[in-house]
Amino acid sequence: MSATDKATSPTAPVRASSESDAASRLADIREAVARAGADAGRPAGSTTLIAVSKTFDAGEIRPVLDAGQCVFGENRVQEAQGKWPELRAAFPDVELHLIGPLQSNKAKDAVALFDVIHTLDREKIARALAAECKAQDRALRFFVQVNTGEEPQKAGIAPHETDDFVAFCRDELGLDVAGLMCIPPVDDTPGPHFALLAKIAARNGLAGLSMGMSADFEGAIRLGATHVRVGSAIFGSRPRP
Repeated sequence: MSATDKATSPTAPVRASSESDAASRLADIREAVARAGADAGRPAGSTTLIAVSKTFDAGEIRPVLDAGQCVFGENRVQEAQGKWPELRAAFPDVELHLIGPLQSNKAKDAVALFDVIHTLDREKIARALAAECKAQDRALRFFVQVNTGEEPQKAGIAPHETDDFVAFCRDELGLDVAGLMCIPPVDDTPGPHFALLAKIAARNGLAGLSMGMSADFEGAIRLGATHVRVGSAIFGSRPRP
């Protein structure tokens, strides 16, 4: 259903259909994740599905929660603050992941709200997050974002700097670095980027690989993804500003 249709047909039957569609799409994605893992010879349950709910409001997220999804991803701290406290009160088992870029002045709020942060990529934000984890007595897990395509406009640490940065975060700051994350360049075949991320993770003793989105998560799973970030394939087309 398009945004226009929703705006012009706000009846209960239409809403029910939308909710049913979201639950059905979630079931399809879960099956695809399980199938890709089985095809790759990986143990059942070795890949966590993160339902990316950015830009969707609480009413659109609830059907996915009702269908049993517990792990969600958001891009912006402020947006997440506007919808997740109330949702988490109703669904206390939710695990919330920050998958978008983070500024150091939002570290306090991010640590208070999220359980996992996937975009650790520079010393300043690492120090701020470590300080907030200590101040709030919270033990978050972190993924270091690697700019595998070395794109100047994209966040993430360069591949050749990743080893030193991981060591700094773990050894000097005491952060729980669970793994690495990447977003391949739009025009590149993603497979080589996923393989590079897996290679860097292996030499640093990191088990977590946050890679793969709606268009390429099955290939990412075949290359070892432990977390896939799927949004539009579950929620439908994102609302336009």
